[in-house]
Amino acid sequence: QVQLVESGGGLVQTGGSLRLSCAVSGRTFSSGTMGWFRQAPGKEREFVAFIRFNDDITYYSESVKGRFAISRDGPKNTYYLEMNSLKPDDTAVYYCAVSLVFGRVTTWRDYMYWGQGTQVIVSS
Repeated sequence: QVQLVESGGGLVQTGGSLRLSCAVSGRTFSSGTMGWFRQAPGKEREFVAFIRFNDDITYYSESVKGRFAISRDGPKNTYYLEMNSLKPDDTAVYYCAVSLVFGRVTTWRDYMYWGQGTQVIVSS
């Protein structure tokens, strides 16, 4: 009964910004991890960032560190990915996902619940 719905994707120019949202319904998680992943055409699904439910610890891939920020609104049960200084290599479908594992969860196969994705295109 858990559902995740992403929104906020779109077309931006190099150097621009977007904020993605992930609305979670059906359950409130007190433990585990919420992550963002992305997949570009012809590439493997790639870890972007995660935030842990119980302590708000965050972790980022090296490719987005310093440019992206993950956060959450607990009462609203919504999660965000703020993306700044975007470049063409950031073009991908972005997915939010929930893992019941509490730790360093950077592999997409460890996530149980997934949204349908939102497209981000960065033009040069």
